[in-house]
Amino acid sequence: MIIIIPVRFFVVTFSWSWLFCALLFLLRKKGVVSANNASFYKNGILFVIIGAFGPAIGAIFSLYSIDGKEAVFQFFASFLSLNFGWKVWGSIFLVIIGSAFLAWIIPSFFGNKIPIISQNIFKFPVILLLMTFLGGGQEEIGWRGYILPFLENKYGLLLGTFIFGIIWAIWHIPLWFIPGSNQKNLNFFAFTLQCIGLSYFFSWIITASGNQLLSGLIAHGTCNAILYIFPMFGGEKGPKQMRYWINSILLFIIGIIVVVIRIKG
Repeated sequence: MIIIIPVRFFVVTFSWSWLFCALLFLLRKKGVVSANNASFYKNGILFVIIGAFGPAIGAIFSLYSIDGKEAVFQFFASFLSLNFGWKVWGSIFLVIIGSAFLAWIIPSFFGNKIPIISQNIFKFPVILLLMTFLGGGQEEIGWRGYILPFLENKYGLLLGTFIFGIIWAIWHIPLWFIPGSNQKNLNFFAFTLQCIGLSYFFSWIITASGNQLLSGLIAHGTCNAILYIFPMFGGEKGPKQMRYWINSILLFIIGIIVVVIRIKG
């Protein structure tokens, strides 16, 4: 069963997500969605949001087809608690916001001017809420909430989570072919480093919260929301690209430190 479940999950997850990316790509070809950000967010963002529910759809399908609808209800009931403890809440915001802030200011040590922080900072609570449930955090329903425990049980904490980080990065690949998407001009290697580091970190967050799965959604949502305060997700050459590399490396290092401590502890 440990082999059947991941195959079933990944087939449904990738099929659902990549189908909506393909539809978005076709809309771009037909001119319904243009390469500029305004058009993309007006006409194309819905496809990205729905596609991002692929891991959740994969989890629901796997649970229902294997154990029935009762298992699905029990699974979603496990997402209802916000009682993570101060250590988890603090770690989420300290690590994610702290690494973004460092990535934002470090280039200034090499002669780059520190840009003004986005005025989105005043909208951060709203942005965080949207990112948690619609802007990427919803992926965690299937990722850390369902499939990662199988990979960690089968391959161990270090290798299982590393494999997942690679899969998570690959799952995003279609977005590199859609003009207007955040990933379009990103360096895929830097993105993969970040996925691996965050996989280790998010895995610890959920464990430290007492397996309160909503903590994973909030951690992921925070990671995406902070980019609206410290923009570094673009593919511009120069300072912004440097900031994204720094942030990716910092999150990768933090993830490695976390997993080493967990293994030794």
